[in-house]
Amino acid sequence: MEHNDHRATRGLNRRAFIAAGAALPLMGILSRRADAAEFTYKLATAQDPTHPVNTRAQQAADRIREATHGRLEIRVFPASQLGSDSDQLSQVRNGSIEFCNQAGSTLSVLAPIAGIANTGFAFNSYDDVWKAMDGGLGNYIRAQIEKTGVVSVSQAWDNGFRQISTSSRPIHAPEDLRGLKIRVPVSPMLTSIFQSLGAGPTPLNFNELYSALQTKLVDGEENALPTIATSKIYEVQKYISMTSHVWDNYWILGNPAAFQRLPEDIRQIVKREFDRSGLDERADIARQSESLRTELGSKGIQFTTVDRSAFRATLSKAGFYGKWREKFGHEAWALLEQTAGKLA
Repeated sequence: MEHNDHRATRGLNRRAFIAAGAALPLMGILSRRADAAEFTYKLATAQDPTHPVNTRAQQAADRIREATHGRLEIRVFPASQLGSDSDQLSQVRNGSIEFCNQAGSTLSVLAPIAGIANTGFAFNSYDDVWKAMDGGLGNYIRAQIEKTGVVSVSQAWDNGFRQISTSSRPIHAPEDLRGLKIRVPVSPMLTSIFQSLGAGPTPLNFNELYSALQTKLVDGEENALPTIATSKIYEVQKYISMTSHVWDNYWILGNPAAFQRLPEDIRQIVKREFDRSGLDERADIARQSESLRTELGSKGIQFTTVDRSAFRATLSKAGFYGKWREKFGHEAWALLEQTAGKLA
């Protein structure tokens, strides 16, 4: 009797163990479901993973996930994984991706006013830049952007002051640009600047740039030093002229419907954390723009300092400023001149 009771007890224990084991996968499933994000969004960029845009965007995504208790997960896809700049912008507009990082220069194809910040030789320093972009001019640009089927979800990030690099000859003065085949973004403003300076601008998406330089489709390009460094453009160029001919920014753009699907508290968190990362990224770009001169010099790049006033005078003589004042309109141009000074 005692033996039978012991056997029965063992049977009950075994059945209980099996029942408990059978419940474990279900508990795991329930746990995973509880941990799964309510919203999973994509953020696409064109820049190398090591570029400050991506390191700071990832930090923002991590903080957003934490602050929303896992309700919103933003996955960052760098280095044109989801397509070129133009592709990414189209995808954000049609909703196939929720966010993208877009330079003002390339966004200007869709929202022409975004190009006003790229006006040639308009800004002399970061003090001028942020006074304009965190003030009336930036507010005006964002309002116009949001009429084009995308929404700006942060203050402007920094793409830096752009410099000219070449493989064939250094650029000392405007006349050195005559006939130079130079890659520019798909941007009416950048194309206009180099046409006015006598060069031969070739608009190409960023993901085509390195191969275009490597195969000599173009002889030069222009970008901020952090972009030249992280994209290894220095491998296929020899000279960099410190023209600072254009300051450019990045916008973190969202699909309006996808952004509005997020509850109000999450939308506020997204804006707050992208703004925070934007300030960090601005500091990164400014710092790297100083230190990279030494680093790129050690890789064989020869630097040239130029007289910027000579380039600005050439643009003025070519009617460049008057033309763009008419295109942007007097209200926008007046906002630019509040910090840039009289241009036209």
